[in-house]
Parts: sequence; structure tokens; C-alpha cells
Amino acid sequence: MLFRLRLLAYRLFKPFLWPVSRVFAIPRPTLFVGPGAARRLCSSIGQFGFKRVMIVTDAVLVKLGLVAPLCRALEAEGIDVAVHDGITPDPTYPVLQAGHRAVQAHRSDAILAVGGGSAIDAAKVIAAMTVTGKSPEQLIGMLKVSRPMLPLFAIPTTAGTGSEVTVAAVVTDPVEHAKSAVIDPKLVPLAAALDPELMRGMPKPITAATGMDALTHAVEAYLNRWPHAETAQHCVAAVRMIFGNLRRAYDDGDDLAAREAMALAAFYAGLAFTKAYVGYVHAFSHKIGGMYGVPHGLANAITLPYVLDFLIDDSRVRDRLAELAIAIGAGTADEPPATLAQRFVDRVRELNRAVGIPEKMTALKPADVPGIARAAMIEAARDYPVPKAMALAESEALLRRMQP
Repeated sequence: MLFRLRLLAYRLFKPFLWPVSRVFAIPRPTLFVGPGAARRLCSSIGQFGFKRVMIVTDAVLVKLGLVAPLCRALEAEGIDVAVHDGITPDPTYPVLQAGHRAVQAHRSDAILAVGGGSAIDAAKVIAAMTVTGKSPEQLIGMLKVSRPMLPLFAIPTTAGTGSEVTVAAVVTDPVEHAKSAVIDPKLVPLAAALDPELMRGMPKPITAATGMDALTHAVEAYLNRWPHAETAQHCVAAVRMIFGNLRRAYDDGDDLAAREAMALAAFYAGLAFTKAYVGYVHAFSHKIGGMYGVPHGLANAITLPYVLDFLIDDSRVRDRLAELAIAIGAGTADEPPATLAQRFVDRVRELNRAVGIPEKMTALKPADVPGIARAAMIEAARDYPVPKAMALAESEALLRRMQP
């Protein structure tokens, strides 16, 4: 009974947040795009006048040689550069504390995040910790960054999370194995570089998972109940670009045009869900990722078609999915919306198969289904303007369909 009352309270309160989402000012980073964009961004950091820059990244990118040219570009601007490569996937509190200590020891006056969503999210939280003196736990939630951020720049090396443009950073509690978000407009970087040259060596599984992550962001934002004219445009553009370029980037990692298109698609999807939010796919994947260590993009990719199966009976969702089907060339406006909507869901499954995404969530244990279902429903009811409410029994049934 208490669980149902909690969900009801969240759902009743949610409509009052819609006007806030429409007027809340969210900054956007200056964007450098194309081959060589990363080096141009480094030159611009020198023009800002910063003298001590910490690169926050992971050890793999350092070993691959992607970080060294950026160090040289910054040093050419007279900047004292240090590298902290201790970021791991789904950064935990201790990982963030270590990064914070490194920034303090270096006395950095700016941070350059290099890597995927985990590295950029970690850099956001580390920058916030540095200026506020707060721990990661104290920053979780809305608007907890009480002072201007340590200046932050971002160079994503994957095309998926859109973290280079979003107001959020996801962190992991290593004890509870739960993911939470730090949310504040101050987290948006000052500038970002979308450089396909840094993405050309991305392994196929990461190309696939991050690309489907971006698709999830765009689709959920497009279906949600907080529509914005601008975000709808970004969603459609992102969906069209992903269907047109993800297979190309997956099949040929040296296809720089496809890599650049995927990076822009992830950026557009990030712009969209920053305003329109995500939904049940993320609610489920956050819990699954936190519990089993499944990478976020992979969890989203597997979960997306199952959630679309649940939502498709809603008339508004059906019409929106039909619009997306037309946008990707999967049908024409003279066909029935129900036919077009189902075709779009089928195309999502086809794209998953084409890029090697498994159909089932092998990590999911039957005994964990009730707990994951309840936690996901609370997250969705509390945080997301989902287009159709899900009952607990429906949530559990969806998870069981995802099991092998």
C-alpha cells in the first residue's frame, strides 16, 4: 500500500514540474566538430588563459596514445598539464575521491575530460567537489553545486551518452551497487570537441552499445509527456542519423563521416533528453547496471525494444513512433499509424541484431526481478514524464521477458 501511495504522490506532483522544464535556462557548450576538433579545443583552452589543466581520463585511452597528443597541444599553449587516468566504468565514490585529490595536488585551474560517459561524468563531479568541498554523496540530487564550477572542457571518445552537453553526472555507490545522479546546470562543460579521429579505434561492441544508448535517449525524449519544439527536432535528427550511420561506423571504424554523424547524433540526443528527460528504459537499466555491472549503453540497448512493446498501445506513443518510422524511411504517411509504429519497433530490433546486441539480459536473475521492478518504477514515477504508467505486475513481466 505504501509503495502504491508513493507512486501516486510522484505522479500527481509531476505535472507541476513541466513549466519549470520549459523555462529553466540550460547552458550549451561551445562546440568544435570534425577531424582535428580536439586539437582546436586544446588551443582554445589556452586562449581562455588557464595555466594548470588536469586531464581526467582512463588508463586504456592513455595506453592507446590518444591522450599524449592532447597534452602536447595544451603544452604548446604554455599550459602545465597533468593526467589523472584512474577513472573506471561507472565511477564509484572512491574513484571520484581519488580524482579530487589529484586535482587538489596539481592545483588545477581547469579540467579537460577525455573519454566516454564515465570519464566525463567523473570529471563533472570532481570539478564540483573541488569548488564546493562536498563529497559525491552530498552532491547527489538536484542543484547541489552551490558555487561556480571549476572550468570544465570535454572531448568524448564514444558516441552515446551525450554527457558533454547534459546537466547530469551518474555516480555509483560501491556498497549498495546503486546508481544516482548529480544534476545541476553548472555541470555543462564550457566547450566540447566532437572529433571522429579519436573515435576511429573504438571497439565494435562499444560502438554498438553507445550508439544504441544515444538512440534510447532520443526515442525516450521524443515519446515523453514534456514536449518541446526544439527537443523534438533534435530527437528526430538524432534518430535519423543513428539509423543512417551506426551500422556504417560498426562495420568500418575508419569511416570518419559515419563516426562524426554518430557523435553529432549523440550530442543532439543529449540536448533533447536534458530538457525532455528519459523514461522506463533508463529506470530499468540503471538498476540492472548498478546490480550486475552491465554497461549502461548495453543495458539500454537490450531493454529499449521491450519497453517500446509495452508503450505501443498508447495512442500518443503509437503516433510518435509512426512519425519516427517515417523519419527513417520505414514507411509513408498514408500508412496506418499502428503499422508504422510496429515497423519502427521492428527496425530497432533489426538494428540491435545488425550491431551484435544480444536480445536477452543474461545477467538478470529471477530472484532479483521484484526488487528491480519496484526500484525502476519509483525512479520513473519520481523523475521522468513517461507517456504511459506501468503497473508493478507489468514491470515484473517485462523483466521476465528479457531473461534468457
